[in-house]
Amino acid sequence: MASIMIIRRLAVAFHQSRRLYCSNISHDLASRIAELNKEMETVFGEPPPNGFTGSVSNESNVQGSQTSSKIRKSSPGLTHVGSTGAAQMVDVSPKEHSRRTAIASSKVILGQKVFDLVLANQLAKGDVLSVSKIAGINGAKHTSSLIPLCHNITLSHVRVDLSLNAKDFSVDIEGEAVSTGKTGVEMEALTAVTVASLTVYDMCKAASKDIQITDVQLKCKTGGKSGDWYREK
Repeated sequence: MASIMIIRRLAVAFHQSRRLYCSNISHDLASRIAELNKEMETVFGEPPPNGFTGSVSNESNVQGSQTSSKIRKSSPGLTHVGSTGAAQMVDVSPKEHSRRTAIASSKVILGQKVFDLVLANQLAKGDVLSVSKIAGINGAKHTSSLIPLCHNITLSHVRVDLSLNAKDFSVDIEGEAVSTGKTGVEMEALTAVTVASLTVYDMCKAASKDIQITDVQLKCKTGGKSGDWYREK
């Protein structure tokens, strides 16, 4: 009678285990099977054969492997992360040479008092826009020294434009980087406008600490395997 009850409980456990697999609750299933094995050993004097537990383990491992494989295939890859999870520099040697361009922008909100001083060129450090323009160009040229996993590429052109915006008392900054090579120049364009923004802040910080650097963003890029991209307005 006891053996019949054990067999019935095994049937119920096996039926429940199918649902447990779908829910990935393998730990609870293993505990349930272990309890049943102990009861069978008490009734029959020996542990049950390993066929049931082995098949359960194998099926669980197969399903887990398939699930992990699906996750890996569906997840977008991070090229600067290797198979072990460590940071790495991307090998671009298999890529084709193409003309690459990127345009980025940023905004520095000065406030009316500082804006008027910049407009009149009355700040102690001198011409804010000219100095910041040169700083932005220089920043683009040193991107690989600032961003550790960026490639050291040859830039054919860098443009940095700064303009005063009287509507919100700010400086609007736009930077462009151009190169012909195997990797993009997005980081060079972004570094250009970021360094230019920081220089505006440095030139003006004696007059105000309320200055804000905002809206640093990539506007567009062209070239490369991924093709052209433009930010939606």
